Amino acid sequence: MTHFDARETRDPAERERVLLARLPAQIAHARKTTAAFARLLANIDPAAIDSREALAALPVTRKSELLELQKGARPFGGFAAVGWGRQTARVFASPGPIYEPEGNRPDYWRLARAFYAAGFREGDLVHNTFSYHMTPAGSMMETAAHAVGCTVFPGGVGQTDQQLDAIRDLKPNAYAGTPSFLRILLEKADAAGMAVPFAKAFVSGEAFPPSQREALAARGIDAYQAYATADIGLIAYESPAREGLVIDEDVLVEIVRPGTGDPVAPGEVGEVVVTTFNPDYPLIRFGTGDLSALLPGASPCGRTNARIRGWLGRADQTTKVKGMFVHPGQIAAVLRAHPAVARARLVV
Repeated sequence: MTHFDARETRDPAERERVLLARLPAQIAHARKTTAAFARLLANIDPAAIDSREALAALPVTRKSELLELQKGARPFGGFAAVGWGRQTARVFASPGPIYEPEGNRPDYWRLARAFYAAGFREGDLVHNTFSYHMTPAGSMMETAAHAVGCTVFPGGVGQTDQQLDAIRDLKPNAYAGTPSFLRILLEKADAAGMAVPFAKAFVSGEAFPPSQREALAARGIDAYQAYATADIGLIAYESPAREGLVIDEDVLVEIVRPGTGDPVAPGEVGEVVVTTFNPDYPLIRFGTGDLSALLPGASPCGRTNARIRGWLGRADQTTKVKGMFVHPGQIAAVLRAHPAVARARLVV
């Protein structure tokens, strides 16, 4: 089977009808079960939010605001519909810190679809080098790999010598992690005269230019990328067509003018704003701070959902270092701790 499920190839009009039909109930759920949306959507009739035009009239909550919102209402800023207990398997901290819940549903982050498009199948052994410490990336990848029948080695980050020992002994045929750490592993393996058995790779957390993909392909590694966040889970993923990233089946994506909630013209670069149907963390019009643009037409791979061009930069001053966000407020905190320093700039 070339597609994860039949939803990927359905008529686009039917997909839009189904998603918009789900929207009023999700708006009502968010308003009823979370303090934040009870406030933000207080004067909204959920039944009236049944079109993209109506959705575009709702306020955008941006990731850049979430840090301060969570400081004012721990742990999740009033945006989560769940607390501690059976519904919540784990809670994570991304840099900031910004806290994120992980529910108990299989493939909670919905990344199995992206793993399947990348060629991951039952019987693969995945060497997962995303962090298992505090941040959710390791769990995001592991739960997705399990959902498509893979076995996972939880390598985590760093400790390259021990990781190479495990690769030599276990012979995993698949890699999950950042492209930069994959390059480090390959270079160290080359220096040691060691063959690396990876035949496929799933990368995220960093830019993945064509030059890196081509370098991996020259070594026999077929690599795919996905766009996901700790707040939303999967947003879009690469398919074998290699033409942009296909939007996930369980989110509504808008591209808006940065600093506003106004949708841009098709093809224009803007901020990625996502509405999720996650009942545990029902984010409505969540501004990721990432820039992208919609691509015209459908993918040649047969998947009929809309596509985006991929990550095109940031709409704010937040940046990523080795797959982890660094916020301007963190730099300001360092300055406050050292009064003798009048000005500072972070150079990445």
